Amino acid sequence: MIKIQSATTIADFECISKLAHVIWHEHYPSIISLAQIDYMLEKFNSVAAIDKQIREGSLFFYMTYDDIPVGYTAIKKQTDFLFLEKLYILEGYRGKKIATAVIQFMEAFANYLGISKIKLNVNKYNVNSISAYKKMGFVETKSMVTDIGNGFVMDDYEMEMVF
Repeated sequence: MIKIQSATTIADFECISKLAHVIWHEHYPSIISLAQIDYMLEKFNSVAAIDKQIREGSLFFYMTYDDIPVGYTAIKKQTDFLFLEKLYILEGYRGKKIATAVIQFMEAFANYLGISKIKLNVNKYNVNSISAYKKMGFVETKSMVTDIGNGFVMDDYEMEMVF
């Protein structure tokens, strides 16, 4: 059974940070350098970074599958859309409809807020994730390169789903 739970405690943030280290090191080495992976883990997925993002308005959740933590997600409300900041699932649990459950949850949350659009950014070379997002109804809207410091950039597509 898939559960999506709000992350509100330091213990939750530690769980997410540990998941991030495993997921990023299993998924991203063929897409970005190990140096960039480690930089982005510290900058965006450390306990301190998660705490800071929550204080700035992001909402973090972690997903469990049969009570085992298997992934995490984060969103932030914008004026006219919900921004899906993160959606990461352990490799062994992909294909079990966890991402679909998360998107359905986010769509219901957006509807509750009176919003009918979800946007996200995804690395241009993350072809499996792009394909999964397209199957869930997202479309590419633009290409963007974002400087994230330390000589690294995020080379992404912006995608959106309108409902």
